[in-house]
Amino acid sequence: MEVRLQKILAQAGLGSRRACEQFIQAGRVRVNGEVATLGMKADPSTAHILFDGQPLSIQEERIYLALNKPPGVLSSLASQGGLPTVDTLVPVKERVFPVGRLDLDSEGLILLTNDGELTHVLTHPRYQHEKEYRVLLDRTPSESDLERWRRGLVLRDGFQTSPTRVWVESQGQDGTWIRVVLQEGHKRQLRESAAVLRYGIRRLIRVRLGTLELGDLAPGGWRQLAANEVAQLKASAHSRD
Repeated sequence: MEVRLQKILAQAGLGSRRACEQFIQAGRVRVNGEVATLGMKADPSTAHILFDGQPLSIQEERIYLALNKPPGVLSSLASQGGLPTVDTLVPVKERVFPVGRLDLDSEGLILLTNDGELTHVLTHPRYQHEKEYRVLLDRTPSESDLERWRRGLVLRDGFQTSPTRVWVESQGQDGTWIRVVLQEGHKRQLRESAAVLRYGIRRLIRVRLGTLELGDLAPGGWRQLAANEVAQLKASAHSRD
């Protein structure tokens, strides 16, 4: 049966469907000797599909890893300026891809997997999966500023954020920890939101992605997801389909 080419690439563990669409647009995919185009369909059981000149193989074993990304590590597979990338922290033979991104200075939960379909659902904006963060602000936010944050803010690039759950967790000498739960992922949204309200962020840690929690993983530490964690992620994904 013919299906869209980006779905076949995702099932082969090359990344999310959106990432695979970019591979096709970049001319990195050939089907039966011809350069693939976006919207093309193929039968994976009969078509000869090449990615970067190598035959495509549908991966049967799915890998699911939770990583506590430290600051200073890129949440991608491509290094820039010699900086380390998340895949260098997980010594597994299978090629896995990060689900979502954290900027260089941020830390916390990254899901690494070769399950392209799950990646697509967890990262596509229309599914609105929750992401929870602990954020250390340089000072205690006023209740009026928290209310503005909860209602939604217009960021400096003109993006209007959706209503957001925000509350104070604790206060200390280093600043005030708050919790923020998002269902969207605009670039540097938390840092830009704090900047609009004139607060500085000293630390930013993602502690939850959908139903998956960071738990007590040490910075730089990783673990394989338990079967029930994978099942919960997939159940959550399908419930929003």
